[in-house]
Amino acid sequence: MATQSATLPETGFLRIWQIIGDKKKNITPLIPIGRTTFLNGVRDGKFPQPVKLGERTTAWRTEDIKNLIAEMGGEA
Repeated sequence: MATQSATLPETGFLRIWQIIGDKKKNITPLIPIGRTTFLNGVRDGKFPQPVKLGERTTAWRTEDIKNLIAEMGGEA
């Protein structure tokens, strides 16, 4: 099974599995950390706050994740 490349759209929203990856779906992480670590960082204010798109849908702005990756020293 091929791995999906970790590419960012210019604008829009990203779901958590698009940010931290998903081994079951072979999605490469943009930020290689665990789900709990990422969510703790969001809670502590180290990472961007999510946006509620629906009752059961939470996502992060692509621009916020690009800025986070740049701050961490990576390429977005």
